[in-house]
Amino acid sequence: MRRLTFVAWGTGIAVALLRARTWQLTWGATREEAVGLLDGDGFFPDAQVCATRGISIDAPAAEVWPWIAQLGQERSGFYSYVALENLVGCQIHDPGTIEPAWQNVEVGDPFLLHPDVALEVAAVRPGEALVLRGVEDPGTDRPMGYGYTWAFVLQDQPDGSSRLLVRERYRSGGGFGPRLAFEALTAVSFVMTQKTLREIKRRVEAARVSNGIVGSPAGDS
Repeated sequence: MRRLTFVAWGTGIAVALLRARTWQLTWGATREEAVGLLDGDGFFPDAQVCATRGISIDAPAAEVWPWIAQLGQERSGFYSYVALENLVGCQIHDPGTIEPAWQNVEVGDPFLLHPDVALEVAAVRPGEALVLRGVEDPGTDRPMGYGYTWAFVLQDQPDGSSRLLVRERYRSGGGFGPRLAFEALTAVSFVMTQKTLREIKRRVEAARVSNGIVGSPAGDS
């Protein structure tokens, strides 16, 4: 009887963990969004771990894009938990405004996460998508031993709103260690990404209110 109880408890815990994992990997995204193709997927089609998170914003993609274009450690940061980011030396200084000097983004540009850690801009569709990729040295085309892409994709909706999707894809050369590390990274990224999404939504919708375009902004969705 005791053994059956342990098995039942173990099974219940495993199911709960799997559900929690699925929830955080697809936070805010529909099933179609989570499994559909997005910009950047072609860089590492054999990725073992994929996270797709999303949010609805009561504004067209054109009004959201400027906040996406100026992402980066040397720019506006990541609209997340700045105190935590700076605690690990990221040196984020977010002005809280759209800065025209930070709107130009081109393929090959380095994208700093930290003064000593950078990705590279792998693809850009202004107003629609920004794809970042891990490389050994910013400014080169040499891929890391593992593969990583981070994509921000905007999709206009028929009602004039937009969807902002953030997708991360991880690929390793094999082995249990890297896969376990990826799982840990997705859990950390979930905490930061959901804040990023909610903060971009808040800023865009607040700007529309300030400009008299709409009334009070809608709640998160």
